[in-house]
Amino acid sequence: MEKIIIKDEFIKLGQALKLAGLVDSGVDAKIKINDGFVKVNGEVEYQRGKKIRPDDIIEYDGHKIRVEN
Repeated sequence: MEKIIIKDEFIKLGQALKLAGLVDSGVDAKIKINDGFVKVNGEVEYQRGKKIRPDDIIEYDGHKIRVEN
């Protein structure tokens, strides 16, 4: 499982996808999230601005990313 490190209390889902290198831009993140291709903690998430906190797991395109601080 891959990891991303955040310094704040949370990161928004679209930003987390960019930080992990899974999408090239915020527009790409928005499209993938709106189309239902992204899961957070095992459930499909449709909100690009969803607050992702440490220990949350993001799944996209065969990748699993754990958020840590």
